[in-house]
Amino acid sequence: MKNLLLALIAAGALSACVVQPAHVRVRAPIVLEPAVVVDDGGGSFCPPGQAKKGRC
Repeated sequence: MKNLLLALIAAGALSACVVQPAHVRVRAPIVLEPAVVVDDGGGSFCPPGQAKKGRC
């Protein structure tokens, strides 16, 4: 009788254990905006090397 009572107590104590799978929380990506936007005036800029070759 003593062994049966001990087995029931042990089974009751172990039945409360729960194993949960690992989970990962993913945050939203951070989008970086440039602080300064350079506008050259509509495409009128010509690099010095290209201007010497006559490609502008």
